[in-house]
Amino acid sequence: MTAYSIIKKSELEGATRLDAEYYQPEYLEIAAKLKDAQHKLLGDISESLVSFGAYALTNFIEWKESGVPFIVAENIKEGFVDYESARYIDDKTDEILKKSRVKENQVLLAMSGSVGNAAVACEIPIKLNSNQDIVKITLNKGISPFYVAVFLNSRYGRMQVLRLPVGSVQQHIFLWQTKSLLIPIFPNKVTSAIEKIFKTGLNEQKKSKLLYSQAETLLLEELGLKDFEAKEDLSCVVNLSDVKEAGRIDAEFWQPKYERLLEKIKNYGGEKLFDVVENVAAKFDPSSKPDTAFKYVELSNINSSIGVIDGFSDVLGKEAPSRAKRILKEGDVIVSSVEGSLGKVALVHSEQDDFLASTGFFQFRAKDILPEVLLILAKSPIMQMQLEKQTAGTILTAVPKNAVENVFIPILPKPTQQKIADLVRRSHEARKRAKELLEEAKRKVEEMIEKVKD
Repeated sequence: MTAYSIIKKSELEGATRLDAEYYQPEYLEIAAKLKDAQHKLLGDISESLVSFGAYALTNFIEWKESGVPFIVAENIKEGFVDYESARYIDDKTDEILKKSRVKENQVLLAMSGSVGNAAVACEIPIKLNSNQDIVKITLNKGISPFYVAVFLNSRYGRMQVLRLPVGSVQQHIFLWQTKSLLIPIFPNKVTSAIEKIFKTGLNEQKKSKLLYSQAETLLLEELGLKDFEAKEDLSCVVNLSDVKEAGRIDAEFWQPKYERLLEKIKNYGGEKLFDVVENVAAKFDPSSKPDTAFKYVELSNINSSIGVIDGFSDVLGKEAPSRAKRILKEGDVIVSSVEGSLGKVALVHSEQDDFLASTGFFQFRAKDILPEVLLILAKSPIMQMQLEKQTAGTILTAVPKNAVENVFIPILPKPTQQKIADLVRRSHEARKRAKELLEEAKRKVEEMIEKVKD
């Protein structure tokens, strides 16, 4: 059934938007409900809304291994900021981009990519910088940033933001557009209750990361690798016969640091990866089920801080991308094969059974090792360095399919595996509670808006 709206010429919002998409019935319904409630414009309740477009300046950024975290729109998740996948700049660059610094308690709103995702800059690093695709909102005193972030992530906030994007290829919104967003104003008692729920969720998220860190530490301490340093050597000597056998002449492949790591793994008691896991082939064809709805996972959907799938796209089999060739099963561990994203590792949970996934991952199914332990190993230097060594290519550098045959992993005693697995499970449970609390906070905001209409 065709959906349409009839708009009077006098109701058109100036000459800025004449496209039919902007006047979709669902958008108009959201706007009408918000106007029925007591509300203010985001611009009117804010001291400032800034993005400080620095396209020219960012061309000169030299990325560092560590330093000042630099976040982009994709780092803004629903309610949370993902610092794990942030890149780094040095102090000098941070000073050049000082207008783009993030301040504590600002509301961060993504203007491109993950348009509409909002979070609070809460307990941020001492220094934090960002690109021009994030609106940094400093609210007036008395306005809770936690409440505003929850509202922007709710149906009523998100639908307003999703109405705004312009552009035919890479859609984005402009800073001036965000100032006109309608924010419902409720009594302090209500907004305080919503803030409390959200903050409890943030605490659960911190707990989740702590538990995951404890699992990593336990693994590395068991292996005597906690203080292992992967130092680069200025030179090394390699036998020609070894070069021919490996088929690699690039200096990085022969860095002695890889051999030092492998020696420690073998001394502990290691086996080839494929002796303890199954390497699941990417051979599913979603077009064979053209009208079946799939939940599709890509690299951007991985929360690498604790190893979980944190999102998906809904696609029909006939519309699935050509790289969508994997069907995931509970207990699988998926590991990125793309250089620069090798840390994108996740454990598949029961609710993600039969999700569709990209060929940008390896898909490992545990046989003689607990899946949670395999997850920690895959995210640790133990596997990360070995995968890094195997990367090859000129345009898209990645780990070739056959290269993982050469990966070794240590075989830990069962009691140690159980301890690690327990920490990972508790970590993921805390993460799940954090998401549930955000959903609860969003639901309360939506219920308050609905009550006004009644």
